[in-house]
Amino acid sequence: MDDKTPFMTRKKYERIALGKWGEALAADYLVDKGYTLLTTNFRTPDGEIDLVVQKDTELVFVEVKTRRNLKYGNPEEAVNDEKLDHLESAAGYFLLLHPEYENNWRLDVITVIGSPAEKKPQIDWFENVNG
Repeated sequence: MDDKTPFMTRKKYERIALGKWGEALAADYLVDKGYTLLTTNFRTPDGEIDLVVQKDTELVFVEVKTRRNLKYGNPEEAVNDEKLDHLESAAGYFLLLHPEYENNWRLDVITVIGSPAEKKPQIDWFENVNG
Protein backbone atom coordinates (compact mmCIF):
# COMPACT_ATOMS: atom_id res chain seq x y z
CA MET A 1 0.00 0.00 0.00
CA ASP A 2 1.42 3.40 -0.93
CA ASP A 3 0.93 6.75 0.81
CA LYS A 4 -1.86 7.74 -1.60
CA THR A 5 -4.07 4.75 -0.80
CA PRO A 6 -6.94 5.84 1.43
CA PHE A 7 -6.94 4.11 4.79
CA MET A 8 -10.07 3.80 6.85
CA THR A 9 -9.80 3.21 10.56
CA ARG A 10 -12.04 0.66 12.20
CA LYS A 11 -13.83 3.45 14.07
CA LYS A 12 -14.56 5.35 10.85
CA TYR A 13 -15.74 2.15 9.14
CA GLU A 14 -18.08 1.42 12.07
CA ARG A 15 -19.43 4.99 11.96
CA ILE A 16 -20.13 4.74 8.23
CA ALA A 17 -21.76 1.31 8.66
CA LEU A 18 -23.95 2.66 11.48
CA GLY A 19 -25.01 5.59 9.28
CA LYS A 20 -25.89 3.28 6.37
CA TRP A 21 -27.90 1.09 8.74
CA GLY A 22 -29.78 4.16 10.02
CA GLU A 23 -30.49 5.35 6.48
CA ALA A 24 -31.89 1.93 5.54
CA LEU A 25 -34.12 1.94 8.64
CA ALA A 26 -35.33 5.45 7.85
CA ALA A 27 -36.10 4.48 4.25
CA ASP A 28 -38.10 1.44 5.40
CA TYR A 29 -39.90 3.59 7.97
CA LEU A 30 -40.99 6.10 5.32
CA VAL A 31 -42.02 3.38 2.86
CA ASP A 32 -44.17 1.88 5.64
CA LYS A 33 -45.79 5.34 5.98
CA GLY A 34 -46.75 5.33 2.30
CA TYR A 35 -43.80 7.20 0.78
CA THR A 36 -42.03 6.06 -2.38
CA LEU A 37 -38.24 5.99 -2.20
CA LEU A 38 -36.86 7.78 -5.27
CA THR A 39 -33.14 7.77 -4.51
CA THR A 40 -30.57 7.47 -1.76
CA ASN A 41 -27.30 9.31 -1.23
CA PHE A 42 -27.92 11.85 -3.98
CA ARG A 43 -24.63 13.73 -4.37
CA THR A 44 -24.48 17.36 -5.43
CA PRO A 45 -21.76 20.03 -5.43
CA ASP A 46 -23.36 21.32 -2.20
CA GLY A 47 -23.44 17.99 -0.37
CA GLU A 48 -25.39 14.79 -0.19
CA ILE A 49 -29.07 14.16 0.39
CA ASP A 50 -29.53 10.91 2.30
CA LEU A 51 -33.02 10.07 1.03
CA VAL A 52 -35.39 11.54 -1.52
CA VAL A 53 -38.95 10.29 -1.14
CA GLN A 54 -42.32 11.18 -2.59
CA LYS A 55 -45.90 10.94 -1.40
CA ASP A 56 -48.61 11.96 -3.79
CA THR A 57 -47.18 15.06 -5.50
CA GLU A 58 -44.91 16.18 -2.64
CA LEU A 59 -41.17 15.61 -2.72
CA VAL A 60 -39.33 15.18 0.58
CA PHE A 61 -35.57 15.49 1.09
CA VAL A 62 -34.53 13.60 4.20
CA GLU A 63 -31.41 13.98 6.33
CA VAL A 64 -30.83 10.93 8.53
CA LYS A 65 -28.78 11.18 11.72
CA THR A 66 -27.92 7.98 13.56
CA ARG A 67 -26.35 7.57 16.98
CA ARG A 68 -25.68 4.45 19.06
CA ASN A 69 -26.64 6.33 22.21
CA LEU A 70 -26.98 9.87 23.57
CA LYS A 71 -23.38 10.13 24.83
CA TYR A 72 -22.72 12.99 22.38
CA GLY A 73 -26.20 14.51 22.55
CA ASN A 74 -29.37 14.05 20.56
CA PRO A 75 -28.76 13.30 16.88
CA GLU A 76 -30.97 16.15 15.69
CA GLU A 77 -28.59 18.60 17.38
CA ALA A 78 -26.08 17.79 14.60
CA VAL A 79 -28.41 19.40 12.05
CA ASN A 80 -27.44 23.02 12.63
CA ASP A 81 -28.14 26.08 10.47
CA GLU A 82 -25.03 25.48 8.36
CA LYS A 83 -26.09 21.88 7.67
CA LEU A 84 -29.60 23.05 6.79
CA ASP A 85 -28.16 25.61 4.35
CA HIS A 86 -26.16 22.85 2.61
CA LEU A 87 -29.21 20.58 2.49
CA GLU A 88 -31.37 23.33 1.00
CA SER A 89 -28.69 24.05 -1.62
CA ALA A 90 -28.46 20.34 -2.45
CA ALA A 91 -32.26 20.21 -2.71
CA GLY A 92 -32.10 23.17 -5.10
CA TYR A 93 -29.69 21.22 -7.28
CA PHE A 94 -32.06 18.23 -7.34
CA LEU A 95 -34.96 20.56 -8.22
CA LEU A 96 -33.01 21.94 -11.19
CA LEU A 97 -33.02 18.40 -12.55
CA HIS A 98 -36.67 17.83 -11.57
CA PRO A 99 -38.48 21.17 -11.93
CA GLU A 100 -41.89 19.49 -11.68
CA TYR A 101 -41.41 19.50 -7.88
CA GLU A 102 -40.18 23.09 -7.65
CA ASN A 103 -43.12 24.37 -5.61
CA ASN A 104 -44.02 21.25 -3.67
CA TRP A 105 -41.17 20.01 -1.51
CA ARG A 106 -39.92 20.02 2.05
CA LEU A 107 -36.91 19.04 4.12
CA ASP A 108 -37.25 16.50 6.94
CA VAL A 109 -34.87 14.99 9.47
CA ILE A 110 -35.13 11.44 10.77
CA THR A 111 -33.08 10.42 13.77
CA VAL A 112 -32.21 6.88 14.76
CA ILE A 113 -30.84 5.96 18.18
CA GLY A 114 -29.59 2.40 18.56
CA SER A 115 -27.53 -0.14 16.71
CA PRO A 116 -28.07 -3.23 14.56
CA ALA A 117 -27.55 -5.41 17.64
CA GLU A 118 -30.60 -3.89 19.36
CA LYS A 119 -34.08 -5.16 18.75
CA LYS A 120 -35.95 -1.85 18.59
CA PRO A 121 -34.09 1.38 17.81
CA GLN A 122 -35.74 4.71 18.53
CA ILE A 123 -36.82 6.54 15.37
CA ASP A 124 -37.99 10.15 15.44
CA TRP A 125 -39.24 12.14 12.47
CA PHE A 126 -38.98 15.93 12.28
CA GLU A 127 -41.04 17.21 9.36
CA ASN A 128 -40.61 20.43 7.40
CA VAL A 129 -37.46 21.63 9.15
CA ASN A 130 -36.83 24.18 6.40
CA GLY A 131 -39.87 26.10 7.65
